[in-house]
Amino acid sequence: MITDMTVGKPNKILWKFSIPMLISVMFQQMYNIADGMIAGKFAGEDALASVGASYPITMIFMAIAIGCNIGCSVIISNLFGAKDYKNMKTAVSTTFFTCLGLSTILTILGLVFCVPMMKAINTPNNIFGGSLLYLQIYIAGLIFLFFYNVCTGIFTALGDSKTPLYLLIGSSVGNVILDLIFVIQFKMGVAGVAIATLVAQGISSILAMITLRRRVTSIKCEEKYKVFSLSMLRKISIVAIPSILQQSFISIGNIFIQSIVNGFGSAVIAGYSSAIKLNTFSITSITTLASGLSNFTAQNMGAKKVERVYEGFKSAMLLVICVVVPFFIAFFIFSNQMISMFMDDSSIEALNVGVSFLKIVSPFYIVIAVKIMSDGVLRGAGSMKQFMISTFLDLILRVVLAFVLSGYFGTNGIWMSWPIGWTTSAIVSFLFYKNNGWAKKLE
Repeated sequence: MITDMTVGKPNKILWKFSIPMLISVMFQQMYNIADGMIAGKFAGEDALASVGASYPITMIFMAIAIGCNIGCSVIISNLFGAKDYKNMKTAVSTTFFTCLGLSTILTILGLVFCVPMMKAINTPNNIFGGSLLYLQIYIAGLIFLFFYNVCTGIFTALGDSKTPLYLLIGSSVGNVILDLIFVIQFKMGVAGVAIATLVAQGISSILAMITLRRRVTSIKCEEKYKVFSLSMLRKISIVAIPSILQQSFISIGNIFIQSIVNGFGSAVIAGYSSAIKLNTFSITSITTLASGLSNFTAQNMGAKKVERVYEGFKSAMLLVICVVVPFFIAFFIFSNQMISMFMDDSSIEALNVGVSFLKIVSPFYIVIAVKIMSDGVLRGAGSMKQFMISTFLDLILRVVLAFVLSGYFGTNGIWMSWPIGWTTSAIVSFLFYKNNGWAKKLE
């Protein structure tokens, strides 16, 4: 269902639009967690560490895909809000051709440089082979990753958050079932986890493209649109490239942090891998709500209804508070039980590492929520300069402090860099939002 978010009560529209997106990302993160649980419980601590060691590298590719998602989503939302259906369809078609070429190039480069990338992050010898195999299989399915994310971005740009939910539920359930078959039944270990993700994501992306084609075709447009447009690609790139850089630099920062973690051995890697999956669950949930706010902002900026954006921000903040409080309770109070899901009773050191991470980081979820939601408005309004400043500030602080503090406090010093970076960048992002420079763009 296509939704025009430029009319109606902002709080009702935004909540109705965002909640299916939130449920979608929860299913996505649940099957990511299931990957780790199945690997750790049935293939051993080294298998869990193997998946975790390659995680920061896989997140670089994910970051680029998400950046493409955001870029096309914001531009298409704006054109849809302005009722410019001809250029909207041009934007959709241009996005797909661009992603086809980009994913092909990244697949080739990724497979060529797999080994150097794994060596660059100091992957321990006892898990190097498993990590490399997982990464190679993951890279082989990049085209599905990109097409699925682009489809999701276009669906949400058109105000449809339910179709991605249905697709993701099917993909998540299928992924878990395939995990159980490949890892437990066929004893395929790390390879089984990777292949299950590739197959499930491939089927989901094909179904998404078929559904989206029907949805876009149903939007009537008298004028003929261009299949590919360089000028439209430039417009998309203005939003997509900063978003890709934001996501990529965060992932590169995580690679630096992973290299520090890897120096403490496979037990610490396993504990960090477990905790970071849980942490990613919460952060991705917040980011998803911010994407909904970006689409809401873009549509209303396109319709020149800036006052609705302010109301939308307040509604989105109320929704995100309802989300982060349960995460804090689960990860801070029940941190031991949460980490125990990923490993058996013999992994005491790994368990303690994961618990320490959650105890230090989870109290600051409300802080990072303020930053990410403020960024949602900035991005939706096209204020990418301010968006990038706060993001890079967070990244630089976390990487530098991780190196410095790990020398004094060990692994706990690494985890302490998260709250400091989050707090500083949250203040900067919120001040950019309150400054109203993004709203003046309409003038």
